[in-house]
Amino acid sequence: MERIKRYLLPDTAGPMLTSSLLLAMRLIFGFLFLNHGISKWIAFESLALSFPDPLGVGSTVSLLLCMFAEIICSIGFILGAAYRLSLVPMIIAMAVALFSVHSGDPITTKEPALIYLCIFCIMFLWGPGYFSIDSLLIRTNSKKRL
Repeated sequence: MERIKRYLLPDTAGPMLTSSLLLAMRLIFGFLFLNHGISKWIAFESLALSFPDPLGVGSTVSLLLCMFAEIICSIGFILGAAYRLSLVPMIIAMAVALFSVHSGDPITTKEPALIYLCIFCIMFLWGPGYFSIDSLLIRTNSKKRL
């Protein structure tokens, strides 16, 4: 009975369980976000003419910045490479989408940007976990110093 109680109501999550969950979150949300970037890349020519320009840098530059966040930074996020640095453009892109591009839209239109923004902010604070390139580099460097 005690074993069931500990399983259902653990004191804390183990570090490997936490890292596994962080990896799952990186994979799920990273690939979903990457998919948005790939669809923009495929439709680049048509989107470049009409893409929103909330920063006043031009539609094409705004689209390129968004694609950078959604493609390049998503790959860093998925791999856990330059993890927090990769998350900064992703967070900015979703904040701009939520508070500027979709500011007057109904909540159902804002919802994807809000969900991504919340997840990315939480993941920024939590870190990449053990199963990441950043963690591997840290472990490798600390062994070299010994």
